[in-house]
Amino acid sequence: MTAPAPGGLPLAEILVIDWQTLADAVGLGSVYALMAVGIGLVFGVLRLVNFAYGQLVMAGAYALALASERGWPVWAGILLCFAATLALSLAMERLVFRPLRTQSPAVMLVATFAVAFLLQSIALLWFGSLGKIAASLASLNQPVTVGGVDIRKITLVAIAVAAACLIALVALLGRTSVGLHMRAAAIDFRTARLLGVRANRVIGSAVLVSGLLAAIVAIMLTVQTPLVTPEFALRDTIVVLAGVVVGGMNRLLSATLGGFAIGFASGFLGGALPTDQSQYLPSFLFGVVILVLLVRPGGLFTRPGRAAVERV
Repeated sequence: MTAPAPGGLPLAEILVIDWQTLADAVGLGSVYALMAVGIGLVFGVLRLVNFAYGQLVMAGAYALALASERGWPVWAGILLCFAATLALSLAMERLVFRPLRTQSPAVMLVATFAVAFLLQSIALLWFGSLGKIAASLASLNQPVTVGGVDIRKITLVAIAVAAACLIALVALLGRTSVGLHMRAAAIDFRTARLLGVRANRVIGSAVLVSGLLAAIVAIMLTVQTPLVTPEFALRDTIVVLAGVVVGGMNRLLSATLGGFAIGFASGFLGGALPTDQSQYLPSFLFGVVILVLLVRPGGLFTRPGRAAVERV
C-alpha cells in the first residue's frame, strides 16, 4: 500500500523519481561540492566565510555571456571567464581581505557582505536588470543516452570535472610545499608564520584556487541557466553555505560532503516534486538544516570530539 503524503495524495503520485532525476541531482551535488571547496579553503586559512563568493561566480558568468554576445569562440569565452574571476578574486584579497586581516571576524564578515552587494550593484548598473544570455555552451545541455537512460551532457561533465578538481586539490594539499603551508596555516596561523610560512603567499594561493573553482562553477551553472542576471548564483551560494555548515566547517572534507549532500537533496527534490509543489523546497531544505544543527552542531560529517583546529 502506498503511504499517503501530507496533502492526502499517495507519495508516489507526488514524487516523480527516475534515473534522469538522480543523475541531475548528482550533477548539481558535484557543482555545489566545488563551491563548498572554494568557500572552505578561504575559511580554513582566513577563518572567513566569504559571502561574496557568489559574485565571483556571477562575474565569470557575465564574462561568458559577453563573449557569447560578441560571437567569440568557446575557448576564448572560457579564458575570459577564468581571467575575470581570478582578477576579481585577487583584487578582493588585496584590497579588502589583506587590510582587514588583523581585525575581528565580525568586521571581515561584514566586509564580505559589503563587497557582495557592491559587486551586485555594479552588475545591475552596468548590465541592467534583464541580464544577458550565455549561449556558447548550450550544446552541453543536450541529452546523451547512457545505458538506455537520457542524461544531460553537463551532468556527466560536472561529475567528471568535480572528481578531477577534488583529486587535484588533495594532491596540492598533500604533495606540494604550498599545500603544506596552507594546511599549517589552517591549523595555527600565528605559529606557522613564526616557522617561516609566508602569510601573503599562503592566503593568495588559497584565494587563487578558490577563484579557479569559482570560474569552473560559473561555466557549469551557465550551461544549466544561460540567463545571467545580477542575482546569478546568489541562491546557490546561500544553499552551499548552509550545506558547508551542515557538513562541518572545521574540515575541508566534511564541508565538501555537506555541499554535495545539500546539492543532491536540492536537485533530487527539485526534479522529483511537481511544479505546484516545488515552492516548498527551500522551506524543507533549511528546515532540515536547522534540525541537523540542533542534533549535530559541529556538523553532520565530523566526528564527535574532533579538534576544531583541523580545518584542511
